[in-house]
Amino acid sequence: MLDKIFTWWSGATIGTLFTVGRRGRLVGTDEFGNRYYESRDNVSYDGRKRRWVIYNGYAEASKVSPDWFGWLHYTFDLPPTEQALPAKSWEKPYLPNLSGTPMAWRPPGSLAAGGRRPAATGDYEAWRPE
Repeated sequence: MLDKIFTWWSGATIGTLFTVGRRGRLVGTDEFGNRYYESRDNVSYDGRKRRWVIYNGYAEASKVSPDWFGWLHYTFDLPPTEQALPAKSWEKPYLPNLSGTPMAWRPPGSLAAGGRRPAATGDYEAWRPE
């Protein structure tokens, strides 16, 4: 209960949930469990309804997929729940940024991957201070 009161990085705080319940309208949820909201009234300075996301778990902006990103930034008027982006045949499925996680790519020989570098081929000479 205390982490809901004082921390924002593991989800929304109680104050945020209270404000969202009072002023927000749930628009949809994505495949990562993030919830997207729009304000019930025009509270923005330019007359548009505010849009925001409540992250599922750790707050990481790369967890927002491109279609929801476009809706959040007013590129698209309709949310992906009403009008999905047409997928191209060459597009790969969206993945959030995996840097700093156990699933991050590690090159061959990386110490983090537990490997060993291949021996130098002889065209490399280590620098020695003189």
